[in-house]
Amino acid sequence: MAIEIIKIGREELKQYAQIPIRFRVESVLRVDEIDHGLGGLKLSKEPVDKPYEKDYDSYEKDEDGPPANWLKHFDVSQWLFLMGYDGETPVGGAVVAFRSSKVNMLEGRDDLAGLWDIRVHPGYRGRGIGTALFDQAAVWARKQGCKQLKAETQNINIRACEFYAARGCHLGNINRYGYSNEPRVAHEVSLYWYLNL
Repeated sequence: MAIEIIKIGREELKQYAQIPIRFRVESVLRVDEIDHGLGGLKLSKEPVDKPYEKDYDSYEKDEDGPPANWLKHFDVSQWLFLMGYDGETPVGGAVVAFRSSKVNMLEGRDDLAGLWDIRVHPGYRGRGIGTALFDQAAVWARKQGCKQLKAETQNINIRACEFYAARGCHLGNINRYGYSNEPRVAHEVSLYWYLNL
């Protein structure tokens, strides 16, 4: 059966949240300075000592959990919500943040959209669903007059980094201290990818 991707309303975020966003971490991108950073930064893939599962949804502090808490914390009136279905079963989704002043990743720009969330059920990965969601997000952002679509991931999510690079994104920013105030993830490096539209 073909996967159908449709635009959904915010009232369907409870169903959206049922799609897992966890993945297995077996390697990381180590970030090394060249000449104290004056010569740039070098990314090197290396295995972790003990592979582990990472679930982005488990880091949300709000009792309602993600993604329902987005509605409480942000103006989502201009956001895009997409969901991919196999029949009636949700198997993938993407959320694009746009013109939302409290969203730091938007950099205060009206010509930048942020790929706030993208997820594909583990049993459906590798079938092109993520690509279809990403492509629809980019088309939508372009129609809103955006010059770029931005995505954030971490050095522990190599598969996501490779996914964004394969979609034509460029690594625009590396923040080695982006999660310093969050003890559980302080060791991670935030990586920001940009797709020129």
